[in-house]
Amino acid sequence: QVQLVESGGGLVQAGGSLRLSCASSRRTFSTYAMAWFRQAPGKEREFVAGINRNGGSTNYAESVKGRFTISRENARNTVYLEMNSLKPEDTAAYYCAASIRAWPTLEYHYWGQGTQVTVSS
Repeated sequence: QVQLVESGGGLVQAGGSLRLSCASSRRTFSTYAMAWFRQAPGKEREFVAGINRNGGSTNYAESVKGRFTISRENARNTVYLEMNSLKPEDTAAYYCAASIRAWPTLEYHYWGQGTQVTVSS
């Protein structure tokens, strides 16, 4: 079992920035592809960004390309999501997730509890 704990959410004005972090309890963190998803009230959960095991490959949802950056530090068992030029439509609960599948994948098996991001207009 992989435990994932997100942090860094909060309230920010439109155009602002936030950095989310997700720490893993497992020393095998580097064997997992990682991703961020989000879910707004009344909407389905959607993929935001993903990163492969060594951090050399990433992918993004079209809605966040050029504004968000996913990265990881395997030595710290942590994945990050740098969010810039935030918009009110980015408001959601953000979840990190880990996958045992080969990259690229949209199949994720372990989930954090989520951190809320609210962007005011």
